Amino acid sequence: MDKPFVYIQDLNLGYRNKAVLKDLYWEMNIGENYAIGGKSGTGKTSLAKSIAGLVSYQGSIEINFDQLRELPQEVLYVESWYQFKNLEGVANFYYQQRYTSLQANDTLTVHAELVSYGKEKDLQFDQVEPILEALGFATFASSQLIELSSGEHKKLQLVKALWLKPQLLIIDQPYTGLDTASRKNLNILLDQVAEEGVQLILISNDSELPNSIHSFVEIREGKLVEADTLENSTTEIHLREIPEFLKASPLYSSQDIVKMVDVNISYGEKQVLKNINWEIKAGEKWLLQGHNGSGKSTLLSLINGDHPQSYANELYLFGNRRGSGESIWDIKQHIGLISPEFHWYFDTTATVWQSIASGFYDTVGLFQQLPYTKSTQVDELIAYFGLTESKNELLTALPLGKQRLVLLARTIIKNPELLILDEPCQGLDQQQTKHFNQLVDELSSNGMTLIYVGHFESQLPTCIEKRILLEKGGVKVVESLNTEILS
Repeated sequence: MDKPFVYIQDLNLGYRNKAVLKDLYWEMNIGENYAIGGKSGTGKTSLAKSIAGLVSYQGSIEINFDQLRELPQEVLYVESWYQFKNLEGVANFYYQQRYTSLQANDTLTVHAELVSYGKEKDLQFDQVEPILEALGFATFASSQLIELSSGEHKKLQLVKALWLKPQLLIIDQPYTGLDTASRKNLNILLDQVAEEGVQLILISNDSELPNSIHSFVEIREGKLVEADTLENSTTEIHLREIPEFLKASPLYSSQDIVKMVDVNISYGEKQVLKNINWEIKAGEKWLLQGHNGSGKSTLLSLINGDHPQSYANELYLFGNRRGSGESIWDIKQHIGLISPEFHWYFDTTATVWQSIASGFYDTVGLFQQLPYTKSTQVDELIAYFGLTESKNELLTALPLGKQRLVLLARTIIKNPELLILDEPCQGLDQQQTKHFNQLVDELSSNGMTLIYVGHFESQLPTCIEKRILLEKGGVKVVESLNTEILS
């Protein structure tokens, strides 16, 4: 009798005296492709990293590679977020560094990264080109790694994985940061490599999976349980009463929040934004959309004060023209921000309480003592988000869903005039996404201005009333939205 391709027995794994996987047993046979779903924090990523040999565990995991296949006898794990390094092997970049020209000789280009990977794995470069085209990534060859958005970094890791074609490919949240077209093309590519003998384990609650995925499991109470599908069921969510200090309208310094007049941004010969004209008034709720690489992240970096080329353009923020004497910190006082990239660079030593409190000072960690009033507001917000039991834990120790709630709390702690939520629900399941967006609706009901970046209308707050759509760096659509379309 043939041995299972993956054989797991008595797998136990825990963090900080908390058991995550408990005497887990699993057999994955030759030719099977699995999706692992379920709630955030149940241990899906821990199981994947255990199979890939990336974490310590107790128990037995046996991978029985097919010695007759030409495919590499490897387990490749593609993590939900990828943290790249510069040429000196350092990963701790600071957030604004993405938009400066100083990193030009400090990180590889996409092309150089792929050339290096191809040499390391003995791959033919002509075989990667169709993958780049299918995922809409061929135009990023000259881009620095530090310039890429979260969705673009995800594509780069997927490109390398599909190029390598290991015997076992594990992808954690394969669709994170990808637009609709890229998701569809990724599923086609995954079906193709599955036909060639690559076995897949996808960690995802997405309903639109590759056709090659026929088996479904979830982790419940530390053990693996077979499931018919990965259909998500959402239950009614009852929100707590919003803290009093957030019920008042933000103190607007101007009714003109953002005004862009023929804004252009270029990196050398590559033009990222082209003749952008956009106005945002106080209290408006905007949806910002566009394919990966359309310029969304760069547009937001102008508003958030992070992009140095803002001085070379006619850009007004909170009633003042950019470059009229205000500092980046003057601008950030008006803004609360969540983005995948900001989450990347956040202080890994900060507790939940410190992370939320840092929002008062727009820092990526808490570096000063809070006065009593502000400390009380942090405690009130922690209670509102249901995080009281976790307030002294490290932010990074929490499941992704709770980390996002912490960062949402951080963004609104100072009741900002403008709330920028850049794909805040990446990697969250349907229940978490629904909860997050209900919180956004509640918190922004005091008249706060909102810019929300999201690809899918079914996963948006109901408060959104206007939309701007970018395409290849230009404005394709600006329109008012019927709220019924978004519900």
